[in-house]
Amino acid sequence: MDGRKRLLLGVPAVVAVVAGVVTFLVWPSGGNSGGKTHAPWSVPAAPPPTRAALPVVDTSAGNRRAPIPGLPDWSKAGYRQGAGLPTEQDLNPDPKCRVTPAVTPNDDRDDTGALQAAIDRIKKDCSPSASYTRLSLITLPAGVLDVTRQLSVDADYLIIRGAGADPATGTRLVFHPDDNTRYDKLTQDGSTWDPDGMDSGDGSGGWLWPGRALFRVQSREVDPGYREDYESAPANRKDIFEGSVNVHWKAGVKLREKPGGAGFSARTGDTVVYLAKAGMKNFKVGGNVTIRAANTMEFYRRQQALPTDQKLQNLHMRQQIFGIAAVDEDAHTITLDKPLEFDVPVDSTSDGSAPIDGKTYDSKASPLVDPVVGVGLENFHLSEDVPGLDAAQAVHNYGNMSPADALNGIVFKWAVDCWVRGIATYLTGSHPIATEEAKNIEISHNNFNGSWNKGKGGNGYLRGSRVWDSLYVGNVSRNLRHFTFQWSASDNVVIGNDFDADLNLHGGWERRNLFERNTVRVPAGHRPGNCRTNCGDEGGSDGPDDSAWYPIWWGAGQKAVKWSGATGPQNVFFDNTMSKQLVDGGPYADFYPDHHTVYQFGWAGSAYHHLSAGGRPIADWAGHEQADFTHGDGVDASRSDPAASLFLNN
Repeated sequence: MDGRKRLLLGVPAVVAVVAGVVTFLVWPSGGNSGGKTHAPWSVPAAPPPTRAALPVVDTSAGNRRAPIPGLPDWSKAGYRQGAGLPTEQDLNPDPKCRVTPAVTPNDDRDDTGALQAAIDRIKKDCSPSASYTRLSLITLPAGVLDVTRQLSVDADYLIIRGAGADPATGTRLVFHPDDNTRYDKLTQDGSTWDPDGMDSGDGSGGWLWPGRALFRVQSREVDPGYREDYESAPANRKDIFEGSVNVHWKAGVKLREKPGGAGFSARTGDTVVYLAKAGMKNFKVGGNVTIRAANTMEFYRRQQALPTDQKLQNLHMRQQIFGIAAVDEDAHTITLDKPLEFDVPVDSTSDGSAPIDGKTYDSKASPLVDPVVGVGLENFHLSEDVPGLDAAQAVHNYGNMSPADALNGIVFKWAVDCWVRGIATYLTGSHPIATEEAKNIEISHNNFNGSWNKGKGGNGYLRGSRVWDSLYVGNVSRNLRHFTFQWSASDNVVIGNDFDADLNLHGGWERRNLFERNTVRVPAGHRPGNCRTNCGDEGGSDGPDDSAWYPIWWGAGQKAVKWSGATGPQNVFFDNTMSKQLVDGGPYADFYPDHHTVYQFGWAGSAYHHLSAGGRPIADWAGHEQADFTHGDGVDASRSDPAASLFLNN
């Protein structure tokens, strides 16, 4: 805590309608529109120009290949399963649902209140009758807008659109997090923020994961059981309880054994899940449910994670958001909209395993009670202001320069059918974009450049965690730690991007993801040992770490059990152009260079195969990056395809 004070605005407002556009005039309580007080920050230096956008790729459903036998079905990845991102024809024509907040760009004053008030007014007046073809629009003017607190975007069917991502001519959002937004609790060594130290009432700071952000696309609804805690919490703890209507220990329902299931509620390939006798009011056809399978000792064994000195965890490593196709209240079953990709034991011992940590842990079917749907963020520039830091020191620095400021750009949590298009980020506090329980997200044609924190605790990723059926297309990424899929992410497509960091399968049974037609050019300076402060190796342990990051990173069971578990089956690499510079100033060497071979990692033709060397599972990807796993050692390279894409026709 450095004692910086930010002046915050209230939200009373009046409305003006000019030329068919609604403008909210927002000022502090007891004041007027001229009463906004200058905030005590200096104007940060102008960021570098945004890199040129990559060519637009037609990823619409009409240009997608039919599912290929023997490979995962990626045909429904992205916003509305490939319906295409919205056009002007999808906007609501009602002027009250087309809003310009009452902000004055470049005035060095706090614009947070006006921006949040615009979102809240759309939620109240427009979202209840909105749809994917009647989207509301908040238009941000060109110039610098200053934000001091997290903006909660929980108005369904809403586009927030700036005037362009060029910081010189477009909309430039600068995040100056105030003392109620910065993390006030760090770990004992000061190296990273400490969620466990941020508890309030019965709430845990860990519920904030993956951390605060400038834009948080997530419900703010508080479960009734936490309402009293929420009301009594201080300002810097209230957001712990927001969205708690969706947490699995409140919304989730235990499972029961299916007929003849031998301890399992459902198996891989099933679509019917058997629920314990409990209330079913939140299971609705057309809604969404997260199926959450308890960890078991047998599951850890399958990951080649045993034996281990690491503490094993009672949690749901295997999980996935599905659509609900049918509900049978009499039989207490739900039918999912596509087959399961993993077995679902009734609990952590029902598959015959011994308890983990002496406890039995239940699997769950957890409906999304209040998801955020249909939100798009478009055409602006986003950065975080951290006074006293030098931007040049953040390049190839894989440590945390200011752990209290490790805030994200955009977070999607309990979100479905949302997108980010045409934005640019420069030196966010941590991840420019992070997901945590999100489905059918589309991250399209954006530019991401740098993070102040890329070190211990897992910072500075383009982070795809617990994300499903999503599409990352046409993005340019520079100066981040990794692009990751982790924590059960599956059925996602990463196509046509340009990265200078590794494609990182970070562990936690992520599976069935497709990486194709990407350019990945990893310099020698991209390595964990390049770190000045608050370092830690891959996984957060104290360094030094003398390994190098290659274009691919794969989570071995013995390594990734430190934070989750092994990478899962059938992650596919096809027609990528990948290379690694081995020494500073040296040439780049090609990596998995054949453009027509289908490389299936963690696969043996029909079943999971942990990567192995000399007949034994590898303990760590580090040191094995250049090994050949394609001869029965966990990378199936037996098939090829003459086309230029497994995902698209053209």
